[in-house]
Amino acid sequence: MANKAVFFDRDGTLNRDVGYLHRIEDFIWMPGAKEAVRYVNGHGYLAVVATNQSGVARGYYKASDVVRVYDWMNETLAASGAHLDALYYCPHYVGGKIAKYAKPCDCRKPKTGMVDAACAKYDIDRAASYLVGDSETDMACAENAGLKGIRYAGGDLLALVKGTVK
Repeated sequence: MANKAVFFDRDGTLNRDVGYLHRIEDFIWMPGAKEAVRYVNGHGYLAVVATNQSGVARGYYKASDVVRVYDWMNETLAASGAHLDALYYCPHYVGGKIAKYAKPCDCRKPKTGMVDAACAKYDIDRAASYLVGDSETDMACAENAGLKGIRYAGGDLLALVKGTVK
């Protein structure tokens, strides 16, 4: 039986977008974000982060910084009885200065590579799954991937998720 998932954008959805976040000390949870992840966990959904991280290609920080922040997020969520099941991030950006990442790719939202990889690995039923994000790019990715898009425009993330994800 296929799994269902809620894909969360990171910056601007789970945490305040401070611009190229890569340091734990700059991380600020959005209101209701930890509770929204716990709600998703409790309702049988995988909680998956899918985030564009062009700061890697731009040379602002390393891919290991993205993983370190994710690991810290999970440590913090554990104290709230919640967890993230997976991290998918796109380090690519055509205009980047790190050659390894300065290229077009299929994972940068609105393309669906991150969602596709998670669906294949975790046997995710797209029709029963969601993508929660704060941008048109996120909503386009949801549509392109066959997920239900939930646009977050600020406020209590838990209330938004509870009103949509059943």
